[in-house]
Amino acid sequence: MSDGGEADSAGGAGGAGAVGAADAAAAEFARYGAELIEAIDTVLAAWVVRAVQTRWQQFHGTEAPAEVLVRAEQAGQAARQDVVGALRALLALDAEEQWTNPLALVRRSARYATEVLSAGGVAHVVRDRFAEQTFPDDVYDLVPASFADVDPSLHEPGLLWGAAKAHTVLVRRKGLGRGRG
Repeated sequence: MSDGGEADSAGGAGGAGAVGAADAAAAEFARYGAELIEAIDTVLAAWVVRAVQTRWQQFHGTEAPAEVLVRAEQAGQAARQDVVGALRALLALDAEEQWTNPLALVRRSARYATEVLSAGGVAHVVRDRFAEQTFPDDVYDLVPASFADVDPSLHEPGLLWGAAKAHTVLVRRKGLGRGRG
């Protein structure tokens, strides 16, 4: 629609309207990606520390000693730098060029907590067959199944990012005459 409320004659498949819609979808996708990165950056280091504290408590029956918490905090910062850097690189790519998804990168942070727990002598946990096959190095069953497993505040940004990615791809395909509709 134009400002005067008239139909846009160039809005057909492959027309200027389709290009505008694809550009708008891509801009929205980029915005949701930036919001997801910011949200993950805010909570990831603390998640690593919580993962260490939880497994330590379960194994030893006591709170983790100060030196373990210091190592956990250092591991959390290292995970944050690694994962957020990888997220920035991934989400800077075009939607259809992204080789993986943000949750797969966030899952890499479990290895940082694993290193602290292993160094602290914490025994591996019993996992189900699926977990053992899917994440063989996750001996403490820390790999998050969803963004909300890291922190509930990540659920909505993760969902919005995924919806925006799907929307971006669908708008492009419709604009090229490949979509249904």
